[in-house]
Amino acid sequence: EHIARGVFDDNGRSLGDVARLDTMVTVVDAANFRHDYEAADFIRERGQSLGEDDDRTVVDLLVDQVEFCDVLVLNKTDLVAPDELDRVRAILRSLNPVAEVIEAAFGRVPLDRVLDTARFDFARAEAAPGWLRTLRGEETPESAEYGIHSFVYRSGQPFHPQRFWDLIHSGSQALWHGVVRSKGFFFLATRLDFAASWSQAGGACRHGAAGLWWAAVDPSEWPDDPAERREIEAMMSGPHGDRRQELVFIGIGMDEAALRAALDACLLTDAERDADLPDPFPAWEVVDLAAAD
Repeated sequence: EHIARGVFDDNGRSLGDVARLDTMVTVVDAANFRHDYEAADFIRERGQSLGEDDDRTVVDLLVDQVEFCDVLVLNKTDLVAPDELDRVRAILRSLNPVAEVIEAAFGRVPLDRVLDTARFDFARAEAAPGWLRTLRGEETPESAEYGIHSFVYRSGQPFHPQRFWDLIHSGSQALWHGVVRSKGFFFLATRLDFAASWSQAGGACRHGAAGLWWAAVDPSEWPDDPAERREIEAMMSGPHGDRRQELVFIGIGMDEAALRAALDACLLTDAERDADLPDPFPAWEVVDLAAAD
């Protein structure tokens, strides 16, 4: 309904006036899913971009559609070996633990499973992604069945920008083996005002400014609502106020201990606190924050 009411025709009528959003269905090509998921191709390289400014990758599009849907139709299952099909199922379940999965061949799906189901709920769809459920400490009942493991890395200390850059751009492939999805926020010792976003899926990753930490904003500009202000004040207990590393990792066969150790090694040491640190990250501008994802 939220989406339908945001689409208008030339007469000012919204789609929500004549229709309702009943079911959000995503069809996954089981035979090609892993190839596309593990690649880092841009959509424009496949001639399917929305324009020159569309810098999304194929993985971005795949993840958005899988994480937000109510029903996942896993098609072309007849073309995939059993062990490969198990792997695809596991990846899909790690991305969206709550969607109904329907396996199909030649697109044959019972219509009552995708039409007039009244399944769509915007709030539930927003909370569906596996990374968000992990961040909230919610268990996924089928995790053990599919071999899915997840954890949240947290720290109140900033990252050394060069070491963190090296980890995410030229880190050992063995270290990242098995990581299906990672997402969250981080902060750098050279940019203490900025909350930076991190998003990785398959072979593609993104990072950039997501906004300002509340600790970097004058209290006079905090929300007026007393409850919201109390929440902000409660987050100021760390050594750097509300600044924190908070990164969710979801994977199949990933090495949690090695990942935690590698991230710990990126944290700033006491001896480096007053040092002039190299920072290879691109410039972040406050004026760009409103458009940041």
